[in-house]
Amino acid sequence: MRVVFAGTPEFAAAPLRSLIDAGIHVVGVLTQPDRPAGRGRKLMPSPVRQVAAEAGLPVATPLHFKTPENQAIVADWQPDLMVVIAYGLILPQALLDIPRMGCVNVHASLLPRWRGAAPIQRAIAAGDARSGVCLMQMEAGLDTGPELARLEIDITPEMTAGQLHDRLLQQTCAILPQWLRQLQQQKLAAQPQPEQGVTYAHKLTKDEACLDLSRSASELARQVRAFDPWPVAFIPVGEERLRLFGAARALPLSVPEAPGTLLPCEDTGALIACGDGVLWVPEMQWPGRKRLPAAEALRSRKLAAGDSLHG
Repeated sequence: MRVVFAGTPEFAAAPLRSLIDAGIHVVGVLTQPDRPAGRGRKLMPSPVRQVAAEAGLPVATPLHFKTPENQAIVADWQPDLMVVIAYGLILPQALLDIPRMGCVNVHASLLPRWRGAAPIQRAIAAGDARSGVCLMQMEAGLDTGPELARLEIDITPEMTAGQLHDRLLQQTCAILPQWLRQLQQQKLAAQPQPEQGVTYAHKLTKDEACLDLSRSASELARQVRAFDPWPVAFIPVGEERLRLFGAARALPLSVPEAPGTLLPCEDTGALIACGDGVLWVPEMQWPGRKRLPAAEALRSRKLAAGDSLHG
């Protein structure tokens, strides 16, 4: 089975490596063009391109597939199947029709819930109890194709988006070669996605990481966990942004203090009064400083119980 692989970030790079290690015959790789990165803004290859280069695989980085010339890149590889994971480009029907067995997508949600760009973060922010990975037959719609296989995992109360990402990535790498062999042997039957339960995981923005402390502590705790490691939840404190990390949780306490008030805390975390309940946060970071236990970060600015983060 001749496989073309399309993907860009680490969530795609590790599965590509797993396919190579499992002896899957990858004949070509598509990925996003090199992008500026780091303080020097030097052009850096995507994680997928780095894995492909290490394996000596041919790589193409088209900006789009609107032209026959770019579509011919894939046709010339004569693929039986194309595997797409977090590629970042819209694939037209003409491209999906090239592989003999079509194109399959690995999507990090339990479809039809959380179609779209940020399923891991949206699942945590919404308080979902479970997440997973679906193998889907691709069609022109956004994550609408029939499902071929899935795996499910629990989202634990303390899990951040980074931790859920890593757990799903580990599971995907372990099972993807098996799924592709089952697909080749026609052991996977495509099932249409249910029409009910569709939600969309819109792309994350930095602006939505600003916490409104008049909201409930449970909602805010989910936001802190969902936005770790990016875009990172923050509270405006004067002219600065106090960033919040880690396994934040809500305490069902009723307190008289106004939202944003720091409360006494007996451990290394911080307790913050909210519109409903109290938010406990384990780690904080001031601009230009290291990420620290929350109590230590607050002490560095002489903030203590009774002080308001709103100034």
